Amino acid sequence: MSDDQGWGQMGYYNHPFLQTPHLNEMAKNGLRMDRFYAGAPVCSPTRSSVLTGRANDRSAVYAHGFPMRRQEKTVAQALQKAGYNTAHFGKWHLDGLKGPGVPILAEDNRNPGFFGFTEWLSVSNFFDINPLMSHKGNIAEYIGNSSDIIVNQALDFILGHKNEPFFVVIWFGSPHDPWSALPKDKSNFPKGMEEIQQNYLGEIVEMDKSIGLLNSKLKEMGLDENTLIWFNSDNGGVSVGGKEGVGGLRDFKGSLYEGGIRVPCIIKWPATVKEGTVSHFPASTMDIFPTIASICNLSDDVFVQPIDGKSIFPFLKGKAEAYRKDPIPFKYRNQGALIDNDYKLLVENIEKKEYALYDLKNDRSETKNIISLHSSRAQRMISNYEQWMVSVNQSVKGEDYEGGLLEKDPTPEFWWNKPEYAPFLPLWKNRPEYKKQLND
Repeated sequence: MSDDQGWGQMGYYNHPFLQTPHLNEMAKNGLRMDRFYAGAPVCSPTRSSVLTGRANDRSAVYAHGFPMRRQEKTVAQALQKAGYNTAHFGKWHLDGLKGPGVPILAEDNRNPGFFGFTEWLSVSNFFDINPLMSHKGNIAEYIGNSSDIIVNQALDFILGHKNEPFFVVIWFGSPHDPWSALPKDKSNFPKGMEEIQQNYLGEIVEMDKSIGLLNSKLKEMGLDENTLIWFNSDNGGVSVGGKEGVGGLRDFKGSLYEGGIRVPCIIKWPATVKEGTVSHFPASTMDIFPTIASICNLSDDVFVQPIDGKSIFPFLKGKAEAYRKDPIPFKYRNQGALIDNDYKLLVENIEKKEYALYDLKNDRSETKNIISLHSSRAQRMISNYEQWMVSVNQSVKGEDYEGGLLEKDPTPEFWWNKPEYAPFLPLWKNRPEYKKQLND
């Protein structure tokens, strides 16, 4: 999963400056989903939706940096129990730590290991060149760009388990700020392009190369045919990428308009998925865990119920689904949305009950609010959304957990204010990624 990559930032969408040959090749050999949605318009909430199959508020990941409840059940825990070798590489951002990415400590009770990853090389948040990372609590500096580092580490893990079932999560730090691409990955951009945009797009170039390496090495190992690779971004692009970065969609990261939640997605699985398929079927990160559970024949008790995603395994096998029966719901702070195939209800203000309706088939840039023209449809969708919100509020109170008992949700906190990081502050204060925060 990439970090802050907009829907339009793929070569196959004819971006004016950016080339992504390896992602293009992956799409050519797999399924390109043109209407795929991040579970939220920012980082941590989407990550919780990937792991749980549930909307972010249910697991108390209300916004950026909020910690995921320890009572949640994850796809990694389910596969670990089913005999898979599980591993996480890269950005985590589910332990309540705010600020630039920092190595996750072994005593962190929300580290990837607690949530089902036997192997992990992780940082709390965004990371770039020569990062400090944590290998199950052992901290070291890794030399190179972040995308290369985590893909090579993941490949080492896969090589060691190539004759056994494995589940590997690679969460890139790119192209999140503070953008710092290598010169060779910026050389093809037009003269006169602002340096900040060159670095932003250059990070995507780096990531694209690492994805190409991942695919080629899997082929060398003889694993490419029956390995499912699911690629998507965690939220929409940022304004630095311009309107072309979100493919002309409305708004950017942080918004529930399409530019904030519609993201690139490719699913490659040669043994099952027909190559060269382009789909407009709506799906989301909440569908990832249910789909994997269906593929692996896992029972429903692997989830905390209710879940908000659905399995798209039949769709991956080629069963035509022109219509999604279950709408895709969203809640982010005081905003919400409900996507029901071609129509999208936007809840501009949940408390004040301010709504808009858009026809995404004919107006994907959401320029015309048609709620007054389709009042019956709008009322039906509003009713569905409000019923869903009742369920979400029950989840927030802890009613989904055994006995209805709820552990206290910790408050997000800057890591340099936590006592367990105090011994490291003098050692790290001159590192470029921490210099500003530790010397102010």
